Amino acid sequence: MNPYIPYPVVIDRITAENDAADLKTFRLRFKRPEDRERFALRCGQFAELSLLGHGEAPIGIASSPLDADYVEFTVKRYATGVVTTALHQSDVGREMGLRGPLGNGYPIERFAGKNLVIISGGFAVTTLRSTLRYLLHPDIRDTIGDITVVYGARSPGELCYKSEFLEWQARADIAVHLTVDKGDATWSGREGFVPAVVEDVRPSAENAICLICGPPIMLKFTIPVLRELGFGADDTYLSFEMRMKCGIGKCGRCNIGSRYVCVDGPVFSLAEVDELPTEY
Repeated sequence: MNPYIPYPVVIDRITAENDAADLKTFRLRFKRPEDRERFALRCGQFAELSLLGHGEAPIGIASSPLDADYVEFTVKRYATGVVTTALHQSDVGREMGLRGPLGNGYPIERFAGKNLVIISGGFAVTTLRSTLRYLLHPDIRDTIGDITVVYGARSPGELCYKSEFLEWQARADIAVHLTVDKGDATWSGREGFVPAVVEDVRPSAENAICLICGPPIMLKFTIPVLRELGFGADDTYLSFEMRMKCGIGKCGRCNIGSRYVCVDGPVFSLAEVDELPTEY
């Protein structure tokens, strides 16, 4: 199939994820059932969303591979973002294009029998939300060990997927630690930056794999904490979001040294990252 031709999809549901309503989750349904069968995604992958007359933009996939009837994307609206602005101005029922899935995902095949530590900050939690929904599915949950989650945002109003995280906090088979940089009158939870919370929670590195996705400053200060806790570079996976364009390694907009984030990533092991130029 021509990798430049998108699948036709329709916006089925729109959910505002933060108080400012500049972060929304769009549920898309395929117009042709056979296209959904072809869209065989892995947790951690992304896709290109396109709107006729506006262009296309690479966005991480927020739904689980087991969400069979639809695919979801959580999209931040930027003042200079032509595609994201047009998408935020769209209504349910609008037709658009979906190209993908693209890139590589998390090594799900390595998770069997392992404990999982999942760390995220801000709206970078989207692809990790995909992973959590997958891991907590009744058909999958018993195949892995303990799950520990640390997720933070700048303020309570910026936390994504609030209802889902409340459900996960109430479960006995997952430990969820939410934090905000600074709370308000409605917040009674943790305050503090993600690296400090990880250091305080001190998840065990024994028989564990760590997945981490967040802004560069969070990664910079969280990775040393993980190393100190004993997480090996081969057992720690990061997701990078660079300024991608084509999504298939042709335009050269996302390269880090000789690697292309849109093809070789966006998921890299820390061992791979250690060998890359520091430009990331």
